[in-house]
Amino acid sequence: MSIINNALSGAMVAQAALNTASQNVANTMTPGYTRQGVLINSVHSGLVGAMSAGNGATVSSLLRFSDSYKSLQMWQAASNVGGLSTSQPYLTQLEQVMGDDTASINTGVDAFFAALNAASVEPASSPLRQQVLTAADALSQRFNSLNTVLSNQRASVFQQRSTVVSQINGLSTSIATLNQKIAATQASGVNPSGLIDERDLKIDTLADLVGLQVVDQADGSRSVSLRNGQPLVVGAVASTMSVQSNPDGSQTLKVDFANESFTVLSKNLGGQLGGLDDHESKVLVPLMTSIKDMADAIATKVNTQLAAGYAVDGTVGAALFVFDATSSSGMLKVNPALVPQDLGFSSDPALPGNSDNLLALIDLQKQPVTVSSLGNVLLGDVYTQLVAKLAMQSQQNQASLSTAETVRVQAESSWKSTSGVNEDEEAINLMQYQRMYQANMKVVAVANELFDSTLAML
Repeated sequence: MSIINNALSGAMVAQAALNTASQNVANTMTPGYTRQGVLINSVHSGLVGAMSAGNGATVSSLLRFSDSYKSLQMWQAASNVGGLSTSQPYLTQLEQVMGDDTASINTGVDAFFAALNAASVEPASSPLRQQVLTAADALSQRFNSLNTVLSNQRASVFQQRSTVVSQINGLSTSIATLNQKIAATQASGVNPSGLIDERDLKIDTLADLVGLQVVDQADGSRSVSLRNGQPLVVGAVASTMSVQSNPDGSQTLKVDFANESFTVLSKNLGGQLGGLDDHESKVLVPLMTSIKDMADAIATKVNTQLAAGYAVDGTVGAALFVFDATSSSGMLKVNPALVPQDLGFSSDPALPGNSDNLLALIDLQKQPVTVSSLGNVLLGDVYTQLVAKLAMQSQQNQASLSTAETVRVQAESSWKSTSGVNEDEEAINLMQYQRMYQANMKVVAVANELFDSTLAML
């Protein structure tokens, strides 16, 4: 009877292997599916004696061909791609807006100083003075339009950050639920491979949103935390991330977990959250500050120089610009109470046709101003340098994104080489296990023939 028992155990092993191979083939195109295999062991003989070969074979466990290191590499690559791809649309929009001649501040500055030059031919001319006011108003509108674009983009960053945080909370909850199911399934002796695949897919999606640290636990669960250490998932418990608004207009991230609240540092966030933070802190806010510095410098220098001159009626020149740093839509305006005759172009109150102070006003374009992100720069060169710096940042981001996408593709290929289904390999496995099954059934047939022959002899 040992022959039949051995053959039946072999046939059952072959059947289990065929079931596993068929599952792999069925999921060839399933995203995130990890191929499985069988671990076959020989069943040792429990009988005493040199002639006892053994008691057949058994499948001791199902194998899941996964590599934690390759998964971590793939998730790291997903975080890098998520961060760089999130900031690029914002950079492209700013490049298009700031590089457009119809909205360029440089064009407005040149037109303003061109109007001043034209007025120097006849400083007392009302039409030429009115042209200066018109050019000043057009320059103000260019500053305000760009400042509105920057403010709207920051509002968009805030909105997207809140959306990403909501997605992070949803995925964290799903991962915690799957951790609970995996631990329970594994404890009951059932194969949890499908649940693990589903959890890994969610971790991969989460890694695109924010950089992660993932640690395997003994019960089959996975603990997930931010790169800075704040917990997102521990076992079957998920944290809650929130966005807090600050008095200065910025935002702060917080994580609430197990009655504890953690402030999330913006440094090294990774993923889409990191991309949004990097764009806001390294590009958007410095650019907004630089544009305000430039508008403030123009208003201060022009108003100061006009105050040193005299209007047509001999009174002290009035201020041309009104600067309001707190306004997003009216940061720079032309003094509404000003009339062309109030411009202090003359250096002598008795000579309205004098242009000495006007010439000093024209010379301001060649004087340096202090801009926070650039230092001391000539007034006529500030905007050009800001545009050039933005273009360089955008180009660097595009190059980094291209590299990150390549690394992600390579990481996925490396993961698939271990965990992905190879159709040729599975086809070979199907043939081998089919032959194994047929061979064992042949052994059963031979054993039956021997048994029949023994009965005939008796």
